[in-house]
This record gives sequence, structure tokens and C-alpha cells, in this order.
Amino acid sequence: MENNPVSMPRIGDQAPDFTAITTLGPLNFTEYRKDKWLILFSHPADFTPVCTTEMSGFANEQESFFDKNNTRLMGLSIDSVHSHIAWVDNVRKNSGVYFQFPIIADLDMKVAKLYGMLQPNESETAAVRAVFFIDPKGIIRLIMYYPLNVGRSMHEIKRVLLALQTSDANKVAMPLNWEPGDKVIVPPPKTLLDYEARLADVTLEKTDWYLAKKSL
Repeated sequence: MENNPVSMPRIGDQAPDFTAITTLGPLNFTEYRKDKWLILFSHPADFTPVCTTEMSGFANEQESFFDKNNTRLMGLSIDSVHSHIAWVDNVRKNSGVYFQFPIIADLDMKVAKLYGMLQPNESETAAVRAVFFIDPKGIIRLIMYYPLNVGRSMHEIKRVLLALQTSDANKVAMPLNWEPGDKVIVPPPKTLLDYEARLADVTLEKTDWYLAKKSL
């Protein structure tokens, strides 16, 4: 029996707009993310162990990292807003961690379907662990998908956000395992004049004419 195809937004697409009920009240997606980066992430269900560790990770980094890097957070699961608020209260009482970012109550699965977070071979009623990185222009820049039983890496989420922002600001690319402070890759020359200029540039770490790095 074949499953119906799932809509899957792609890197480079305009992020689909929506209005939804959240733990901060009704929110319009485009208005909420205006002029900022946004990380939209889904979790399978409230009151579950892996999801609690992940949401706590986002909450712990909200002010110290995401706010400082012009990035808003928005969570989602196919639960009611009452379930979300009860879970927020439970986690705050038990661990002191407070989920202050909005969590979408997606009972009708509208947003989950819009973003391809429902993958029938994994579950038809729970969103997988999806992460969408959306830039201030509303363009989807990076997508991560995890199955229900594997938690995400907060280090990697932070790393790729800084990589995207650094690349945009400096028109460079990031090599394997790039971390903030590491050298970056400069674009390869497109003309012989560019090529000659590269050969003469003593500030670059040159492996070959097409591969050169520099410090920022």
C-alpha cells in the first residue's frame, strides 16, 4: 500500500506562511520572524523524555545564544495548547527550565503537513524531529530531520546557524568541521585576473588555485 506523498519544503524555498495558536497566543509566522533568523522545530509529543531534553536545551540557549544572534525560536507538536502549557509548567516545576518561546498547538496538523514534518513511515500522528533554519528574508537555508528516537545536537544547531550567518556576512564558505574562529574558504577565481590576484595574495592559505582559506 503506497502512502500519499508528503509536501517537503526545500532549501532555497520561501518558508510557507501560516497563523497558528501557540503558547504565546495566536501568532502569524511572517510577523513573528520579521527581520530575524528563525529556527522552527517540531517534536513528537509533550510529556515525553527525549522531547523534554531537547526543548530544555533550546530554552537554556534562548537568551544566551539565540537572542544574541538575532534568532527567534518556534516549536511545534500535534498537541493542544493546554497540553503545551501543562508541560511547560511541569518542566519548570521539576527542573527550573522555562520554555518562553512559542510552541505551536498543531492539533489539525496543518503546519506539520505544510512543512513536511509528518512522515508516514515514521508516524502518521506525530511530527518527526525537524529543524528549519529560515533567514530574515524568509528563505529556508538549512533543514535537519531526525527520527522519533534520536535527539538532536544543540552544538550542531548552534554551529550551522553561525556558519550560515558568517557566510552571508563575509561571502565565504565553511570547510569540514568548521567552528567559529576557524579559517573560512574564499570563493574560487572566476577569471584569470582573479586567479593572478589570488596567486599574489600572501594573506591566503593556499592549497591549490581553487582551494584557499583565510582568517576573518
